[in-house]
Amino acid sequence: MNIQSAINRAVFAPRDERMLVAVEVKRRKRKRVPFLPTGGKGEYMTYICLSVTNKRPAQLLITKVKQFGGSAPFTRRSQWAVEQLRQVNGINPNKDCPEFDLVFDNAFDQWVASSAPEKCIFIQIMYHACQTYWEGKEGQKGQRGQGGQGSPGAQARRKSTVGPRPHHTEFVNCQSKLTGDACKMNLVLYRCKVFFNRMKKVMVSNQSRSQAGAGPRAGPSGQRPPGGSMGSVVQRASQALQERGERLGRAEDKTVDLMHKAQQFADTAHKV
Repeated sequence: MNIQSAINRAVFAPRDERMLVAVEVKRRKRKRVPFLPTGGKGEYMTYICLSVTNKRPAQLLITKVKQFGGSAPFTRRSQWAVEQLRQVNGINPNKDCPEFDLVFDNAFDQWVASSAPEKCIFIQIMYHACQTYWEGKEGQKGQRGQGGQGSPGAQARRKSTVGPRPHHTEFVNCQSKLTGDACKMNLVLYRCKVFFNRMKKVMVSNQSRSQAGAGPRAGPSGQRPPGGSMGSVVQRASQALQERGERLGRAEDKTVDLMHKAQQFADTAHKV
């Protein structure tokens, strides 16, 4: 069971919610007052999770989950509705980076993800979940408005009970490939990058433990242990995948540029 499945099973399933994505994060700037958990040394892992309720009408929620001691149960610390999420800041619109900011009505958090691909997956899924959520809200309002037409007095009473229109979440400094039409292919590439990064970390940790336990001794035939060769294979595959992602990004930029030029040509031809 991976970490996301464990969080979903421990935190969200008992509350009749379904987790869409989670990202491991750390604060870019430490708070002045340190958090001291009871009965621990202060070591914990933090996850920002996006979930949706199973009950209708569905609610989109952002939850901060912590795990103390590495093996302790997950603990839900804070939760916000998407209506409270004012802005998602991707920090750098030109390249992949692990940093991002979340601005709520009553909070402002500056995070750095465990890796840039994991942050990109989180931003990408959150963007499209927010778009789907707000489109569903607008559709529900339209149905209520069509079904509730009646006398002018009823319409006036209905207008007086309607509150201010909630703001939509703003995504700034996010790469176009995270919010554009080619997001599915990019999502697959980012998932592959995350997989290779995790494999590399596991192999490096296993290799370090084996070297610490056995020492720098060579094998019986004088050959090197296979861990190094496997690590180099994973590294080469990860580098090739990253280069392929960069080429796809450049191709996407060229496609957008050609679309703009075609539109300009069509406008000029229409004027002529």
